[in-house]
Amino acid sequence: MSSSTAASAASRATELRRLLNHAAHAYYVLDAPEMEDPVYDRLYRELLELEQAHPELIAPDSPTQRVGGAPAQGFQSVRHRIGLLSLDNAFNTEDLEAWYARLLKVLDREPAEGRPIPALPMVGELKIDGNALALSYEHGVLVRAATRGDGEQGEEITANVRTIGSVPLRLQLEHPPEWMEVRGEAFIPDGTFAAINAEREARGEALFANPRNACAGTLRQLDPKVVAARRLDFFAYTLHLPPGWPTSGADAQLPTSQWESLQWLQAAGFKVNPNAELLPDLAAVEAFFERWDSGRRQLDYATDGVVVKLNDLQLQDAAGFTQKAPRWAIALKYPAEEAPSKLLRLACQVGRTGVVTPVAEFEPVPLAGTSVSRATLHNADRLVELDLHAGDTIVVRKAGEIIPEVVRVLAELRPAGARRLELPHTCPECSSELVREEGEAATRCVNSSCPAILRGALRHWVSKGALDVDGLGSKLIEQLVDRGLVGSIADLYRLDGALLASLERMGQKSADNLVAALEASKAQPWHRQLYGLGIHHVGEVNAKALAKAFPSAAELATAATETPELITAVYGIGGEIAQSLQQWFATPANQALLGELERLGFSLASSEEELAVAAERASGASSALNGQTFVLTGTLPSLSRSEAKALIEAAGGKVSGSVSKKTSYVVAGEEAGSKLSKAESLGVTVLDEAGLKALLTAA
Repeated sequence: MSSSTAASAASRATELRRLLNHAAHAYYVLDAPEMEDPVYDRLYRELLELEQAHPELIAPDSPTQRVGGAPAQGFQSVRHRIGLLSLDNAFNTEDLEAWYARLLKVLDREPAEGRPIPALPMVGELKIDGNALALSYEHGVLVRAATRGDGEQGEEITANVRTIGSVPLRLQLEHPPEWMEVRGEAFIPDGTFAAINAEREARGEALFANPRNACAGTLRQLDPKVVAARRLDFFAYTLHLPPGWPTSGADAQLPTSQWESLQWLQAAGFKVNPNAELLPDLAAVEAFFERWDSGRRQLDYATDGVVVKLNDLQLQDAAGFTQKAPRWAIALKYPAEEAPSKLLRLACQVGRTGVVTPVAEFEPVPLAGTSVSRATLHNADRLVELDLHAGDTIVVRKAGEIIPEVVRVLAELRPAGARRLELPHTCPECSSELVREEGEAATRCVNSSCPAILRGALRHWVSKGALDVDGLGSKLIEQLVDRGLVGSIADLYRLDGALLASLERMGQKSADNLVAALEASKAQPWHRQLYGLGIHHVGEVNAKALAKAFPSAAELATAATETPELITAVYGIGGEIAQSLQQWFATPANQALLGELERLGFSLASSEEELAVAAERASGASSALNGQTFVLTGTLPSLSRSEAKALIEAAGGKVSGSVSKKTSYVVAGEEAGSKLSKAESLGVTVLDEAGLKALLTAA
């Protein structure tokens, strides 16, 4: 490639990154889209193709790096440049006033007797019920994201945080500081949370208890693509800049207050909660707190209080810190809304995987704007913990303002001689003996013919990520199972239009459409069929990886039962998945199901077209790295040296122990030594772990 061509490609990549990042900021942060979706998609594809052709152009702030790379093997512990302290809590206005009095005392501003209390301007911010993140930027580019952890150390989750659209990969500043630390809260909006749980319920998976727990679990997913699918959001609220900054630049103005810091963050490209207010005195703080007690119920995210901060940053420094919290800020929390109710009965639900979940049904009570009459009790351990008895009076609340939960039992109101409640010993759906494996919290029905398991399996099979069969909803599935018309996934494909038309709420046209949709689903690719089988631990991402490595059910079955080490050799697939596959394929009923599906016209294998594309990609990958030499130095965030070497060699590259003019790339991690210096002196291209993964993906 000529130098002029290379310069042209680099210039175009820079311009595309600028345009796409600007469009993402307008969409995710300002909620004011400026670019049509087709235009964005076209520019994104152009940038992706440029980076695939010229991997050296891949930059940390590229929109293509929001979701990319293979799943991580784990998370590395990192030390925060600036610690994340907790806030002291206040639970009423008396606590707030006591905090303010302490603040005046430490600032030597206590009023003389008979004099009015001094008014210190403060900032009121809503306390988002999410997960704190520490973001590190260098020269305006996001280089690291970490969880709070213990405040001093957290887990490095940069790849996952890159998927959050409201987190800028590059700051919207002409003259960014050398480094910058931002603190904020990642969260899942209520509407998104409801949609996620609806999808999980349709797949027969356990529901998330509340948005906060769902967010925490999402941030610790090893696969960034899973994180991206859950559509997290982010509000920034704290800014740390280098001492002595700024030195020059039109946008280099140092904030002198918390209010200015929020405005500065917004100008830099961050999403800041729009409900923050500059409050002149304590009375205004109390009014802010009271106003949002009711106003928060109209928000699309959970908030459990307000955070009050002294506005003046110099006064913050003067106030200082206790051992665990800043003296200049406090979290004023709302009491969780609770209500007593009488337990009517203990019901049990059986999910797709056979997990039996106890559910408390009680007299309806109004909570957070809705009438509540049921709450999950999760498992047998929770029943023991609550010491629940028939006819108990229970206290119920909405966790995170969303999910009803039983908080405690009022044992003093228990009826005399009340019977202690526990999970049944047999399945409520099929009367089979229930099983609880040692070390597991879940109690399961293991009868594969159980109607509840069958209903869940059918819902999962026809779901969007699997066979995507339109017109076959939960109500219709219940009819089919309850009437004995369907006893397995295969039975769906034996249904005819006349029979379906005779069912409730089904006309002839709907029946014909459903038969056509079922027939069309036979053409879905092998990885969707594999995911649709509902094998424990095999999600959409794992199904794709397995289908690529084993392009037919027969090959996967052989590997699972005879050579499981071939399964764990697939990148991102561990022993737990291999064991689950082994058990599934060894079960006679599952073997029979595969045989029936084949007779019904399912290939249970990759098509010739899919195999050709895979072969072309494999060939391209091999030739793309063939003859290229890599040197590894330093500690990579998630890959061990041997894992990185295996990936490079699998793609046709060679790993050397020393750097020379013939070295193609040096892959450098933390504490890289002399090899990095030598690479820079020789002009050898240096990649970080993300760059290596991008190169492998592009290849």
